[in-house]
Amino acid sequence: LSFSPINGEFGFSTQFFASVCFVILRCSTVAVLQARRYDTRTTIFSPEGRLYQLLSFCIIFILIFFPVEYAMEAISHAGTCLGILSTDGILIAAEKRNVHKLLDDTVLAEKIYRLSENITCTVAGITADANILINHLRWWAAQYKLSYGEEMPVEQLVQNLCNEKQRYTQIGGKRPFGVSLLYMGWDKHYGYQLYQSDPSGNYTGWKATCIGNNHQAAMSLLKQEYKSPTLAEAKKLAVKVLWKTLDVKLTNEKVEMAVLTRRDNKTVVEELSAAEVEKLIKEHEEKEKEAETK
Repeated sequence: LSFSPINGEFGFSTQFFASVCFVILRCSTVAVLQARRYDTRTTIFSPEGRLYQLLSFCIIFILIFFPVEYAMEAISHAGTCLGILSTDGILIAAEKRNVHKLLDDTVLAEKIYRLSENITCTVAGITADANILINHLRWWAAQYKLSYGEEMPVEQLVQNLCNEKQRYTQIGGKRPFGVSLLYMGWDKHYGYQLYQSDPSGNYTGWKATCIGNNHQAAMSLLKQEYKSPTLAEAKKLAVKVLWKTLDVKLTNEKVEMAVLTRRDNKTVVEELSAAEVEKLIKEHEEKEKEAETK
C-alpha cells in the first residue's frame, strides 16, 4: 500500500498486487494438488466425503474439477420413506414426487416394490440404481424358492444385497449405488421384520425408521411417538410424521402407503387406496386444528 504525494490518495503498488496474485495462485495450486491426491481413481473418497473426477484439456492446459457428492448425499435429497413395525404387521410409507394428472397409477409403482410373497421394499435415491438392485433382489428370492421350495428369509435376502452393494464400493471403475432401501417382511424365524440398508452395504433392523429428505426430523418424531403401536395406530403415526416433515402440503396424491400382515398363514401385502389415505390425512388435520384452538 503506497501514498501518492501528488493527489494525496492511497493506492496499491504493482509489487503488492503481484504478491497478492502469487498468494492466490499458490493457494489454488495447493487445492488442486490436494484434490489430485484423491483423483487417481473414480472410486476414491476424499476426507470431505467427495469423489473427484478430473477433466483435463491438454490443448489449453486447463484443469476443471467436478466434485461429485458421495452416494449418501443423493439419498438425502430423495423423497421421504418411513417404516413402522407394529404388533400385528408392518407399514411403509413413501413420498411421491413424480405427481402428474396424466400418469397411470395402475401401472406405475414409483416407490414400493414387491420382492417375493413375504417381502416388500421401498427406495430412496436414484431410481435407475434402485431398478438394478430390485432386479437382483427378485432374482435371488426366486432362485431360493426354486432351490429349497420355500420363501427366502428376510435377513438373508437383505444380506445378499448388502454384500453386492459393498462390493461396488471397492471395485475399480465402479461407484456405490446411490440408493437406500427399507425392507418389510415376515418369515418363520423372526416373524415381522423391518430393515434398512445404505450404499455402503450396512444394514440394520428397526422398530421405526426413515430415509430420504428430512429424515433426521422424522427420526426425532418417531423416537418420541413410537410406543409399540397396532397397525391402525401405525398408519396414524406415519401420517403425523409425514405431515410435520414434508416440505409440501400432505395429500393422498403425494404419499404411497402399504401394509404387510398375516392372514390364514399367508403373508398379505396391501397398498392403501387413495380414499383411505385421504381419510387418515383429514383425521389428522382435524386433530391439528383442535390442538391449535385449545
